[in-house]
Amino acid sequence: MIQIHEHPEQSIATPSDFQLLCFYINATSRIQRIRITNIPNCHYCHWEKVVFPGQKLLFETVADTKLEIHTSQNDVTVISDVIPCQQLRVTEEKLNVTK
Repeated sequence: MIQIHEHPEQSIATPSDFQLLCFYINATSRIQRIRITNIPNCHYCHWEKVVFPGQKLLFETVADTKLEIHTSQNDVTVISDVIPCQQLRVTEEKLNVTK
């Protein structure tokens, strides 16, 4: 389920805008919060999800977005990584590797 939080005056991304099916796994021992904040034509929109250690996640997004990974360290949350969603895109080649 895609959750997009938006400012009331902004247009929301429609389901037809989601072009990339992406896969992410939290390979750490910490709970992460992942976010996509650079959704085109939607300056106040973002998508956010909590991902537990070892959890695998499929999500859809639009082209040219980036996934921010926020990790808690000593009661402070930091951006531990930013990954272009294009790198997380599910492709036929990646599916064949996992078989």
